[in-house]
Amino acid sequence: MRNVPKAIIIVWMTVWMILCMPHGLILAAPEEIQEPTSITRWEVKWGKAGDQGFISEVMGEDEIWERQSADQIMDMTKEPSGSLWTRLTIPSLHDGSSAIRFENIKGTHIVIYLEDRKVYENYHYNYDNNAVFLPLSADHSGNTLYVWAQNERGWVGIQGDVQVGPYAMLQEQYIHNGLMDIILGSTFVFTSLIMLSCTFFLGKFHKGLWISLCVVMGSIGTMVITYSKFLYTFYQVYGDLYSVLFDTAMLLGMPALCYFFEQIIGPGVYGIFTKVRKIQWTYSSIALFSLFIYVVSGGQWNLLYSLFVTRVVGIVLVILLIILLAGTITRALQRNREAILLASGFGTFSLISVLELLWYFQRNGTYHLFWWKWSMVAFVISLIAILGSRFAEKHNKVLEYSKELELFNNELQRSEKMEIISELAASVAHEVRNPLQVTRGFLQLMTEQEDNKNKGYVRIALEELDRASGIITDFLTFAKPEFDHIISLNISHEFDHIEGILVPMANLEGGKITTDIPPNLYIRGNSSKFKQAFINIIKNSIEAFQGGEGQIDIWAYSQDGQVKVHVRDNGEGMSEEALSRLGEPYFSNKIKGTGLGMMVTFRIVEAMNGQITFTSTKGVGTEAVVSFPEFDK
Repeated sequence: MRNVPKAIIIVWMTVWMILCMPHGLILAAPEEIQEPTSITRWEVKWGKAGDQGFISEVMGEDEIWERQSADQIMDMTKEPSGSLWTRLTIPSLHDGSSAIRFENIKGTHIVIYLEDRKVYENYHYNYDNNAVFLPLSADHSGNTLYVWAQNERGWVGIQGDVQVGPYAMLQEQYIHNGLMDIILGSTFVFTSLIMLSCTFFLGKFHKGLWISLCVVMGSIGTMVITYSKFLYTFYQVYGDLYSVLFDTAMLLGMPALCYFFEQIIGPGVYGIFTKVRKIQWTYSSIALFSLFIYVVSGGQWNLLYSLFVTRVVGIVLVILLIILLAGTITRALQRNREAILLASGFGTFSLISVLELLWYFQRNGTYHLFWWKWSMVAFVISLIAILGSRFAEKHNKVLEYSKELELFNNELQRSEKMEIISELAASVAHEVRNPLQVTRGFLQLMTEQEDNKNKGYVRIALEELDRASGIITDFLTFAKPEFDHIISLNISHEFDHIEGILVPMANLEGGKITTDIPPNLYIRGNSSKFKQAFINIIKNSIEAFQGGEGQIDIWAYSQDGQVKVHVRDNGEGMSEEALSRLGEPYFSNKIKGTGLGMMVTFRIVEAMNGQITFTSTKGVGTEAVVSFPEFDK
């Protein structure tokens, strides 16, 4: 409960901060709120040839003005002078700190007079959208405002809202006009620079695709920034630079975009994407050269620039977007995952961009392109998602290759060990077996002459010699697993013989063996080696009985071209460590075991093109699964 007063204070402070936020509409009384007033009608007249925007040009008494509403805009092509005067009256102002805000004045050269005093002038040779903000006072109520606009290429005059009201409120709207474009474009540029800095760590891994994405994102960001009203409003002195940067970014971004699409989707039908990329590279090179000549000459040599950049680039961009969109949709219909991602993002961008460009041309340049900037967000997200999926796919492949390499190395080490053991076994086994057989023969002769006391020792010596001979036999089997006699084996018949050998042994240990093997399962192999392998497995199961009622279940079946034989017991089981070492030379869980029996079993199964796996739980039992290629008899 001690924290209750502190929590109350925090909540109260939060509420107070919300109430004190800008536009404090909650604290202010309703009668104190002053909403901006919109001016919807004014008067216009065409300028005369050679007008320079001097107020003396329209101060005569014989001037004829035409009334116009806010939804009208003048086309300078109808008047050879290319300039328009607009006259409007400032309404009554009750606040000493007021202002007037023009959302947009179309024209490359703007001059504004308050009565006969010049209060604003702005000039751009290539940008005709102008947001204007002028401070006013109560003394300016009823004054006349004259706006002169000149445009040699398109529409001219006031477009959009004209508002008069509190200075602070209109100033905020004025400052925010185009600011979001700067934030959005800067985000794209910054992201592209960060991604480009990572190129050095990629090597040749998708480097071309990565760089093309960086160029596309950087171009998009630069175009969004340099097309923003914010720069032309507050930093108009650099207007020429903005135009050059916009054109350069667009001309670099289009071929990079074509390259990215070609890498993602492929060359396309009849190599359409490859051809488009080559054509686009050629066009961009010529256009960039034209732009360079235009900048170096200070605008004097503008024939190529006007042809390849000013007039043609919009048409080229529309055609390019349509071709890429059609190819992307075609590839997406083939259920290509990357094409579907690209179609969703690029489809949104290209559809909105084409519609806006068509509407822009339909309105003869009176429409201010807006939505294309935000549609680019969806497009860029899809590009990043595609590249991210490729990196993830490559990463998964690397992990897969690493696992395969590890398995290959383990198998290689195992093969090397087995080869050494095989060579050792083959070279030593024969040399050891011969003296053992001679020794055993002499011991048998001695048995007939020895008394009862020495006969026991001789018998033990004979058993150990037989055990040593069995080990040597296992060595020879391991050293030479190839079979001299390969036939078709009926699994059921083979296990009939195995049962006859091992069922009595299982009964002596207090257990039993049950089999369930269909009569029509066949494999290719050597009968004696097959029996030896399964006798070793089943003997281990019998020896694993824990003194109670032991049970061994054996069953077989055919699955996916493989004959699978299961041997499961309820013995003592093995730990994970022991299970992982199963089949290693000289590893055994039995006191007198050598590990050679299981090693030979693995070798026999491998020589018959089979596989063997074990699962075991300590105190529960062990199950072996042996698979062989099925033989169609």
